[in-house]
Amino acid sequence: MSLFKQRKELNLSEIADSVLEKWKKNNTFKESLSNREGNKPFVFFEGPPSSNGLPGIHHVMGRTIKDVFCRFKTLQGFQVNRKAGWDTHGLPVELGVEKELGITKEDIGVKISIEDYNAACKKAVMKYTNVWNDLTSKMGYWVDTEDPYVTYENKYMESVWWILKQAFDKGLIYKGYSVQPYSPMAGTGLSSHEINQPGCYKNVKDTSITAQFRIKNNNASVFGVKENVYLLAWTTTPWTLPSNTALAVNNNVDYVVVKTHNQYTGEEVVVVTAEKLLKKVFSSPYVAFEDLKDKEKQISYEVIKKVKGKVLVGLFYHQLMPLVQPAEFPEKAFRVIHGEFVSVEEGTGIVHIAPTFGADDAKVAINAGVPPMLIKNSTGELVPLVNLKGAFVDGLGSSQW
Repeated sequence: MSLFKQRKELNLSEIADSVLEKWKKNNTFKESLSNREGNKPFVFFEGPPSSNGLPGIHHVMGRTIKDVFCRFKTLQGFQVNRKAGWDTHGLPVELGVEKELGITKEDIGVKISIEDYNAACKKAVMKYTNVWNDLTSKMGYWVDTEDPYVTYENKYMESVWWILKQAFDKGLIYKGYSVQPYSPMAGTGLSSHEINQPGCYKNVKDTSITAQFRIKNNNASVFGVKENVYLLAWTTTPWTLPSNTALAVNNNVDYVVVKTHNQYTGEEVVVVTAEKLLKKVFSSPYVAFEDLKDKEKQISYEVIKKVKGKVLVGLFYHQLMPLVQPAEFPEKAFRVIHGEFVSVEEGTGIVHIAPTFGADDAKVAINAGVPPMLIKNSTGELVPLVNLKGAFVDGLGSSQW
């Protein structure tokens, strides 16, 4: 006798309903725990979803993968306790509540008490709990939803503080710097999830510039000339140039030393750029500046020498805007470093690095031992050169950048 019902056609919805009904009737999930009482445990705490938003197909996919592992361990004889949870912290919850109540962060404790604000957030964050539980049941995801852990409960928060204290006592927590999106309105950093919320991005036209960085102690044997040599660096964030502390090239990219003219001053200069981007940077074979037909648009050039990117790594250059020096290890700043991300798709193949403004910039600078442009303010704290309002800090005045 077959253990399974014979079917004339494949109706997946019907099959799913019948399997779920059988599991519910026989209490199969709880039985899988009770009949393994005393066996070696395999404990699973679900990475908690936030129930203030509706579930999507990506949640179904992620939970399916989790479920496969738990079922596999059950088949191996483990007692697999699976505990559900709810993530109840986060800026989106707070902003949603504030929008609904018509308040801002400054109104908390003034127009609304902290207790009432917290209560409103706790209510809002559990808004779609029933929808999530219904999905959990329908997709056949085995997890204990009757006794979930909730991140706003005191016992959960105290456990996190306890773990942090253990890490601190073992010397595993240190003060450092990271680059992350920041919300001046909320007064806090933002996660990648939060800045991917609807309405966070819009397409804008941005200005890009190409800047000349003069190399220190020109080596004629490297560049084939005795004149000053400039590295041409392209950037779409010109407002970060005062915080430049490095230039990134790619070890494996071919660069060329080029004789040309500065299109604004007419001065003859020798510059370095990626070979594959020559035609995007320059326009025509070299001629005297006064002989150019269109001095504003024409940039003539002559290739003097070809060099690999690794030859440029380690060279020092003159600071583009010598306003201040980094407060720490200034002697290691203003240096050419290797960046795996540097490509020859656009720009010049040389990338301006401002470690206090970009995560990639910070990472490559740290790896190369290049300091960020942090300076000491009036209280002795290390802060970025430009503050959140776009102004130079303290002694540098309040000029807007």
